[in-house]
Amino acid sequence: MEPIQWHDFEKVDLRAGTVVAVEDFSQARHPAYLLRIDFGPELGEKKSSARITELYSKKDLLGKKVMAVVNFPPKQIGPVLSECLVTGFHRQDGAVVLAVPDADVPDGARLA
Repeated sequence: MEPIQWHDFEKVDLRAGTVVAVEDFSQARHPAYLLRIDFGPELGEKKSSARITELYSKKDLLGKKVMAVVNFPPKQIGPVLSECLVTGFHRQDGAVVLAVPDADVPDGARLA
């Protein structure tokens, strides 16, 4: 990959948020959930389509802290306008492991 400069990294707004609602996203081409994530008073709640059904149940996700890019333009995914990108790591089998804070941080905390 091409190296980036510090100012490039500063453009990415990665925030912690809490999953407050999880629904099956049956209209997605691949198995996915529709998440509502609370990013605190500054950003409020945002929706995200997330292909994380292989490793996480709806029960596992409700109340979970996640990290998401919140400054991408909204993306139309079927009938849903996804407003943020939840981050994770692909395993060799293709399943996604969520990138999460390992201690409690407030909703809306920005990655330093």
